[in-house]
Amino acid sequence: QLVQSGGGSVQAGGSLRLSCAVSGYVSNCMGWFRQAPGKEREEVATINTIGFTTYADSVKGRFTISKDNAKDTLYLEMNNLKPEDTAMYYCAAVRLCPMSSSPKSIDYWGQGTQVTVSS
Repeated sequence: QLVQSGGGSVQAGGSLRLSCAVSGYVSNCMGWFRQAPGKEREEVATINTIGFTTYADSVKGRFTISKDNAKDTLYLEMNNLKPEDTAMYYCAAVRLCPMSSSPKSIDYWGQGTQVTVSS
């Protein structure tokens, strides 16, 4: 139900945009998680029904989450990328709001997309 696109490889300071197309029913509480090799999956950004957003401290001011309800698509705009942003990024959604920061609470996952930032 969640199909991701975007991502790739960039140099530090560059930008990328991730997209997540939604099909079928999910709530309007969605977000992005990431997982680097050898690390646990962590929440990056979330957006809820009224458009309220949250961000991990490590990405505040650099990443922007948004949702186009007409297109049923979730986005993550990533600017000023750093090598430590390198990870597999996952779109996430829940059946019922609110959305917890725990990966265990997620009902739907995208297939994942690799983001690699070189120094």
